[in-house]
Parts: sequence; C-alpha cells; structure tokens
Amino acid sequence: MGQEVDYSSKEEIKKVQLQKLNDLLMFVNQNNAFYSAKYLGIKFPLNSLAELENLPFSTKKEFVNDQDDFPPLGKNHSYPEENYIRYHQTSGTTGRPLKVLDTAESWDWLADCWVKVFRSVGVTKHDRLFLAFSFGPFIGFWTAYEGAKKVGALVIPGGGQTSLERLQSIITNKATVLVCTPSYALHMEEVAKEAGIDLSQTSIRITIHAGEPGASVPAVRDKIEQIWGAVCYDHSGMTEVGVVSYSCAAKTGLHCNESGYIVEVIDPDTLKPVANGEKGELVLTNLGRWGYPAIRYRTHDFVIKNETICSCGNPNILLPGGIIGRTDDMMIVRGVNIFPPSIEAILREFLELVEFRIVLYTIAGMDQVKVEVELSDYSENNQPQNNQTLDKMRKLLRERIGLRIEVELKASHSLPRFEMKARRTIDQRSSRETKNLGKSNLEAM
Repeated sequence: MGQEVDYSSKEEIKKVQLQKLNDLLMFVNQNNAFYSAKYLGIKFPLNSLAELENLPFSTKKEFVNDQDDFPPLGKNHSYPEENYIRYHQTSGTTGRPLKVLDTAESWDWLADCWVKVFRSVGVTKHDRLFLAFSFGPFIGFWTAYEGAKKVGALVIPGGGQTSLERLQSIITNKATVLVCTPSYALHMEEVAKEAGIDLSQTSIRITIHAGEPGASVPAVRDKIEQIWGAVCYDHSGMTEVGVVSYSCAAKTGLHCNESGYIVEVIDPDTLKPVANGEKGELVLTNLGRWGYPAIRYRTHDFVIKNETICSCGNPNILLPGGIIGRTDDMMIVRGVNIFPPSIEAILREFLELVEFRIVLYTIAGMDQVKVEVELSDYSENNQPQNNQTLDKMRKLLRERIGLRIEVELKASHSLPRFEMKARRTIDQRSSRETKNLGKSNLEAM
C-alpha cells in the first residue's frame, strides 16, 4: 500500500486504481462491519471504475452517528483494536468531533501522501521546516511531521510558543520552509512589524498552507509571497481521508494524488456527476487507508471538475483554483449564493487590509451582510484615505458579488486572529440559530 510516483498516462492511472479499489472493497466487505452492512447484496469485484457510482456514498454524519451508536469508536474499523497505533479527531467546527484511528501501515501511507506534497514544491533533505502550530489531536500536523522525516528535512517544532517566539526561532534556526494556515502566515506579518522584523529578509523560501482556501486565492497567495519573499503553495486534505492534493507546478490549481485516491465531482442536489468545467462537490475514495476506509466520501468541498491534461504535464486530475468553498459555508442572502472565499479574494486586493470578518444579520425581516475590516492605518489623520478605501471595497463587492455589502472600519487589533482554521463568519440572522464562529483559535493556545 506504499505511495508510488505519478504515472505516465491516464490509462495506467485508471488501471492501477481499479486494482487497488477492488482489493480494498474485497477486504473491507469481509472485515469491516460498517461497510459490509452498507454493501449487502453488492457483488465484488467491480468490472470498471464506472461501477463505483453504484455504491452508496459515505458521510461524516454517518461516521459520527456510528460512533454514537457504538461508543466510543464505532464500527468503521477493519482490524482488531490492538492493530491501531494512532488516535486523532476532527476539529468539530461543523459538529461533534469524529474520532479516527490508524494502523502502522495506514500511518505510513498517510506520511507518503505528505511526501508527495513536499516533493511537488521542491522540499528536500537540505531544507529546515518550521511547523507553526501546536501538536494537538488534529491529524494534519502529525502527518506533516512524519512526511518531513521521510523527505529527510530537519523539522523545527513551533508548539507552545507565542507568535513572536516562533518568528525568532525561524530567524535563529534559519528555517527555509514554513508550514501553517494562510491566515496565520498573514497574522505573523503584524507581529513582525511590531517587532521591527522584515519577513522578506528571513531565510524562508517556501510556504505551504492548508486548512482554508486562501493559498489558492490569487490575491491571498500574492500577499503571502510579497510578505515573506517566498513562493506560496497550497494543498488540501481531511482527517477522514488524508492528504489529497498538492500544488501544480504551473500554479493553476491543485493536483489530486490519484495513486492514493479516486476523485469524483457531483452535483450536491442530484448526486450525479457534473460536466467538465462545472462546479460540484468533491467525493473521495482513499485507496491506502484500509484500517479506516472512506469510500465515496462526500467532503462538502466545492471544486471545478477538470478532465483536460494540465499544462504542467502532470496527468493527475487538476482542480482549477483548488478548493473554492464548502457547501456548509455557502451563505444565501436575498437569493444570492455567496462563498466567503469570494469575499476574501476581493478584499485581499487592497494592500491596506489587515483583517476582516463577515457578519450576517436581519433588518425588518430581510437578510443583510456586512464586512468588518481592519486597515493598516486607523489613525484619525488617515480617515479620508480610509473612507476612500472603504468606498472602493463596497463598489468591487457590489460589482462582483452582485449584492450591496456594507463595509465597516474597525479599530486596530479588534478582530480575532487565527492560528488554525480561520472562522471569519458570524451569523446573527434572527431566523436562524446564532452561530458565532469568530472566536480566535489563538485564545485557546
């Protein structure tokens, strides 16, 4: 179940995928109580990848309910408990945390997936990786460390430190690669400015991000590169499935690791495949995590389906623009579908922007949306210039989103900062349960 290099043709990829898929399905159907119950009456092996569409989807809700019904770990396990060596869980930002176990074999496979991420952007054994996060129960941090070990790079841990201490460690240890969320890479600029540090003069040459769509948003990527004087790369993954994609050499999106995953893009309403070039929900089957399989797993991530070979020559599926939003993050305001990354992409075009937050509320029964922003100079002397910036933001938001969105200036350092996944949306609409997602993850560190 080791991770291979990219294959030379689509035909070879599909041939190997079918073999791996059937090996997985035959094993799981005999050894996994959760999936064997789902697959009653279905005959294996499959004759083609197209027959995968005949299998039922898997969802996070199913996995969580299974663990509620059979506590604490549920029935989605293919081996006796003594075979498992790692426990992790989801962040719980969209519901109850999901517990996930890994065997030594699947843990090694997950590390190999990270190796592909590192090698795709040019990380070698000569690099020094700074991991700017604390090691908690979330899997991405740990697998990044394991992947870096396989590459042979020196890993510098950043847990248990303030942001300033992390910057000092980066400088002192001459780190060359930074791994963190895009929001945190931007936040570190504020800390650096207050300390008189020019981040572009550090030894960081590569930044690698995940957890949010930011690093695939051109305006966000450009700002990170300008701040750090480094090349910014994105990738995507989930606790439930592992590290799925890595940056394209041509920087046009994310390539899916098809030696480890089967990728589908469906209409979330009809559950049928979307046409080439259309937006849909990403559905994944991981082929190397037999101990905790996720087969036809609905990620709730929105991507654009793309069946053409990328200009970089990589035959693995390219997701143009990476992860462009989530079905559970989509906001509907006066009949207009809005994704937070679309708002961020517009705001990040303004160099004055420091931080922002989206607020949904109701006036006279009508849904409204406003954006609260911090700008680099909040002083009274700069008020005329700030007012001009706010007007330009309102104009661009109206033109590109198709909705009037108020923009409100906030005092410096008044909005939350984030180390882990940024939660920049507050839903105060009276017709819905209030969701305050604005609490800073830094407060819990």
